[in-house]
Amino acid sequence: MSASKALIVGVGNEFAGDDAAGLLIARMVRERVPAGVEVVEHEGEPTALLDRWDGARLAIVVDATSGGGERGSVRVMDATDAPLPAELTGTSTHALGLAEAIELGRALGRLPERLLVVGVEGARFEAGAGPSAKVRAALDPAVDQVLALL
Repeated sequence: MSASKALIVGVGNEFAGDDAAGLLIARMVRERVPAGVEVVEHEGEPTALLDRWDGARLAIVVDATSGGGERGSVRVMDATDAPLPAELTGTSTHALGLAEAIELGRALGRLPERLLVVGVEGARFEAGAGPSAKVRAALDPAVDQVLALL
């Protein structure tokens, strides 16, 4: 990726309820981003994000969160210079969650120039479930938020 480009990464698991939020938002955003913005879907291990955002000027990572907030709420966090809030650690089905992957990237000097996280608070993460009504209702506002951050 060129350092002049911005990157949007939708993170999640399409088959685990509200965890699909990041992927769904990435698909919706893809149709509306300006030239020079790359949009990718990431369903793999969070540490692979370090390679995805390598050299990015701006990376916006969109993911479902489970930090005790109101279901369907959209939250923007700047992870460029400080860790994500503690309540968002350990909320992944992988060995490391997004917050831990970001801190690994920070320790290794492998963060993008600017790193923003857009989180949609979920509640249902069971295998085989679709997104909850509150998360589905949050998709359009989250897309608008992502586009505004560009």
